[in-house]
Amino acid sequence: MTDWTQMTLASFQLSLSRGELSPLDWWRACRERITAVEPTLQAWEFLAPEPTITEHDSRQPRSALCGVPVGIKDIIDTTRMPTTWGTQGYHRVNGADMDAAIVTQLTRLGGLPMGKTVSTEYAYFQPSKTRNPHDPTRTPGGSSSGSAAAVATGMVPVALGTQTVGSIIRPASYCGVVGFKPTHGTLSVAGVKALAPSLDTLGWFTRHMEDTRTLFTILTGSEPITVSTRLDGVRVGLCRVPSDPPPSLETIAALETAAARMAALGAELNPIDLGASFDALVSHQKVILAYEATRALTSERDRFEPSMSPALISLLDEGRNLSLAQYWQSQQAAECSRSTLSQYFAEHFDILLSPSAPGVAPQGLASTGDPVYSRAWTMLGVPCINLPLHWTPQGLPVGIQLIADRYQDQQLLSIASALMP
Repeated sequence: MTDWTQMTLASFQLSLSRGELSPLDWWRACRERITAVEPTLQAWEFLAPEPTITEHDSRQPRSALCGVPVGIKDIIDTTRMPTTWGTQGYHRVNGADMDAAIVTQLTRLGGLPMGKTVSTEYAYFQPSKTRNPHDPTRTPGGSSSGSAAAVATGMVPVALGTQTVGSIIRPASYCGVVGFKPTHGTLSVAGVKALAPSLDTLGWFTRHMEDTRTLFTILTGSEPITVSTRLDGVRVGLCRVPSDPPPSLETIAALETAAARMAALGAELNPIDLGASFDALVSHQKVILAYEATRALTSERDRFEPSMSPALISLLDEGRNLSLAQYWQSQQAAECSRSTLSQYFAEHFDILLSPSAPGVAPQGLASTGDPVYSRAWTMLGVPCINLPLHWTPQGLPVGIQLIADRYQDQQLLSIASALMP
């Protein structure tokens, strides 16, 4: 009997080539899993009908995604499925004129969309219906709530997410999966609803580090990533931005576990204090987000304001009250900090080890948790990955975040693979 939880993208393709599995086997296994757990977790906004063999056979053969079920976040345009942008139906189209660029990429490679995963409202903070897979009384995080929960429970092996604040890294930590945010601009966001264009980044969730490497390679057309087995000579900076307040004891334990593992593999670890200017980036990110969101959602507010959540209206009001000078000041702070950070990377470290979230997923569904440890890195556009390396005695995951300089995504994934092969 096939253990689908251990299946990787590459091992599935191998089984297909040997005739051990058929092209729709994984899709059907995932649909059975959805039937079992979706009533509790509510990770899906819409489920696609089963594709036909004829449709599948027309895909490019022997692709790394041939027959692979994929979850599509519900702010990403699809022609054959509705999109609601996490609005609980007040804004809905039954099918876009054109698939988002990333959806076309995935389907050309043989990927099979399983459906649209739940998002928070326009990918901001208003909580969704999705529940944490490890404790349904807790949040799964957001805004990519459904994608993280669906991957964590085996409803799909891969799901798309977006990050404007902390919407990949935080839910990946809360749900106990790999969450990867590449360098800003690496993947096209054409057909993805904008919230703050200078921050919006497309990424994904997987259960296996190998699958994240595979996806990066095939979606970017880059060379296969070398898997590090040792970290001899790798310089690791231990830091968090902002430096205050401190994370929870569970997060500190997760960081200590990761640091010890990296040291055992030969890495050189040193605390890094990036200074007050980097702490200030959290406030600058909030300015950029509010200013750009107000403009990105101008038409939506004009049409749907009475239905919008108070949290979203508050953000848009904040953006209206910001001046162009304030926005430019925050963008200039980001530019300056990118240059400073690149110099730090060149001179002092190869990778940063940082918290993914302040602690375990918070109790209740009234909030998606605090994205404080992602704000600065998202604004700087650097690649980040959450690794689920630590679990509390109560069975709750606590992720750690690894961060590299811009355009060093392959180095980041290589180093991360040493910790989670």
